Amino acid sequence: MTKRIFRISRVAVTPSPLLSALPIVALLLTLTGVIIIDGADAISSYSPFVLLGSAALAAVLSSATGSLSRRGMLTGLRRSASQIMPAVPMLLCIAMLATTWMISGVVPTLVDYGLSMLNPRWFLVTTCVSCAVISVLTGSSWSTIATIGVAFMGIGTVMGYGAGWIAGAIISGAYFGDKVSPLSDTTVVASSTCGVDLFEHIRYLMITAVPAMSVALLVFGIRGLAGHTAPTESSLDFIDGLQHAFNITPWVLVIPAMTGVMIAMRVPTLVTLATSALLGAIGIFVFQPQLDMDLMSTLSAIWSGNSMQTGYVSLDELVSTGGVTGMLPTVFLVLSALVFGWVMIGTGMLGSLASAITTRLRRRTSIVAATVGSGLCANACTADQYLSLIITGNMYRTVYRRSRMEQRLLSRTMEDSVSVTSVLIPWNSCGVTQSTVLGVSTLTYLPYCIFNYLSPVMSLVMIWTGFKVRSVVRGTLARA
Repeated sequence: MTKRIFRISRVAVTPSPLLSALPIVALLLTLTGVIIIDGADAISSYSPFVLLGSAALAAVLSSATGSLSRRGMLTGLRRSASQIMPAVPMLLCIAMLATTWMISGVVPTLVDYGLSMLNPRWFLVTTCVSCAVISVLTGSSWSTIATIGVAFMGIGTVMGYGAGWIAGAIISGAYFGDKVSPLSDTTVVASSTCGVDLFEHIRYLMITAVPAMSVALLVFGIRGLAGHTAPTESSLDFIDGLQHAFNITPWVLVIPAMTGVMIAMRVPTLVTLATSALLGAIGIFVFQPQLDMDLMSTLSAIWSGNSMQTGYVSLDELVSTGGVTGMLPTVFLVLSALVFGWVMIGTGMLGSLASAITTRLRRRTSIVAATVGSGLCANACTADQYLSLIITGNMYRTVYRRSRMEQRLLSRTMEDSVSVTSVLIPWNSCGVTQSTVLGVSTLTYLPYCIFNYLSPVMSLVMIWTGFKVRSVVRGTLARA
């Protein structure tokens, strides 16, 4: 007679905070060990197995203490899957879009024009501002990075900038725009979760977003003016290689223009990405007839990727794509993150940690600091920014109300600690996606995402100084 490994009860007890912290500690220690032994680039390879192992540890500990219940696990699965699963088809569409836009000449044309017109000294600033403007207008950092961000990666690489600097400028700009855009779904979720008017929420978070972005632009400007770039090949040679390999024509820009129209019309992101990939596939036959690709070879390239021998090493690297199969490891990582979030929520461990943190909070500074820490922790535990926003908002609404603190302070702090930091966590759906799309590991671009990691710091600075922080007294606002 075999022993049952997991004991699932109908009614579960609440796990202790110490027990609940063990899977997270195990996760972080294991990933730290991976970095020390094999380097930061190994994170993407080992993260899925570390997440699954940590989830198994949480399930075993919960079973041993009687905190594992069918109802809880079903609830955890529903909440985790509903937020993370939509990312899977989006990832596959992004893989197809990247391949078709490359072969059809969209990205090569943008790179060609960019090399001809952009000033190398102001490239990082231009990149950051451009991504910010596009993200504000579209409300989507993912769409911005998957389209114009990829083109900027190619341009910056030829100019001699490091991949981390380029990705940092792209991500900083895209997430700033996403954060302050009324069209952004994360901005809407953060404000609605706290019961704050959307535009009031945006005006209030400008207090922290603008200083963080200003510092980021200053750093990017200093880096560009330093001028220590070392192009692997001259821009003229690279442009010549592009023009020999592709038919560079402004007509191909009809494809991204149509994508921009769909985004402006608020067409669902998945539909926009899929349609853009299809337009790119059609563009292969219309704009690049010299490649002599038929339907089967096009489908093969979309599935397994594309590689070309142009005679220029950096150009070969730029035009090579991984296709759908190249995105499958990322999908596996996202699904592993889903399992970890499912178990942490379903066993009640995440709730136990939340209760332990919030019950002892009294002072204004400590409450905001705990909100920031909880947002970062939720991003790491659930691997999804939407779920993290909802969890953090539900955790602290009562705490802020009890301490007579504005709900808009909570919504702003959530944005600063959740929305913009999700891209910095290697196993978070945002970190996984942007790392794959830009071809730069999360820990490589992390030091250069200046806006992203300065945002939670600005939250702490503003609460410490008391700038624009007010107390709620009998339905009115008073300066704290």
